[in-house]
Amino acid sequence: MKVFRYKKELKNYIESLKNQGKSIGFVPTMGALHQGHLALVKNSLKDNDKTVVSIFVNPTQFDNPDDLKKYPRTFKTDMSLLKELSPEIIIFYPDAEDFYDGKIQSEHFDFDGLENEMEGKHRPGHFDGVGTVVKKLFEVVQPDKAYFGEKDFQQLQIIKKLVEKHHLPIKIIPIPIYREPDGLAMSSRNRRLTQHHRAAAPFIYQVLKQSAVLFEKENIDTIKKFVENTIDAHAYLKLEYFEIADEQTLKPATQKITGNKYRGFIVVYAGEIRLIDNIELISK
Repeated sequence: MKVFRYKKELKNYIESLKNQGKSIGFVPTMGALHQGHLALVKNSLKDNDKTVVSIFVNPTQFDNPDDLKKYPRTFKTDMSLLKELSPEIIIFYPDAEDFYDGKIQSEHFDFDGLENEMEGKHRPGHFDGVGTVVKKLFEVVQPDKAYFGEKDFQQLQIIKKLVEKHHLPIKIIPIPIYREPDGLAMSSRNRRLTQHHRAAAPFIYQVLKQSAVLFEKENIDTIKKFVENTIDAHAYLKLEYFEIADEQTLKPATQKITGNKYRGFIVVYAGEIRLIDNIELISK
């Protein structure tokens, strides 16, 4: 298994693979890998000659310094999990100073307004950080295909927009949300939940599923009030927001328009841990 710390070394190696006609799949992660991450990697292994997995807790996308400090870092375990999948996986474990050329700061991006909705409102600068690190990773890895989970659906749409606006020859492959048996969307943050909050967290998905049933017949205001009231009544959960938005524009929906695709987006605090989830909504 090859592990690269410095971008120039990886870039040279990738170029040698490209010269051999090898196709490159890429899975960017912040480590603390779980089965959701591994589902992305399995898809890449199936589709491509070579797969690169980056493990990098990117400082520019954290608006909360305490969250950056506490984010789980489990590189040895991550490496073992990847080696079990395939010893041929290439790991990029960047040195932050080298990766950012000594200037750890974000570029500013215009994602046609996608960055101003939902997470953009609640986490200022977050998507500049995401855009910066993903663009830099794409420049180093030069993948043919890159894999992203639908749990971070807004991020997925923003990365598609990044590829479109910068004319990058990369196909973005979305992978459905990977869930625990009790329905909780898999996240590296789940391991930080207390016993009580871990037991409570699957309720989020239960409420999302109920909202999807309501969406078939009820209006949007009714559904939003139902979700807000239901989560607020739970002793161990606190709602930050629930939004029904158009899948393409991510703009909040006030009424259903035939032909448009909608999704329900939710952010809930379980104690100190911020959990996100979403669900496709289909009206009849």
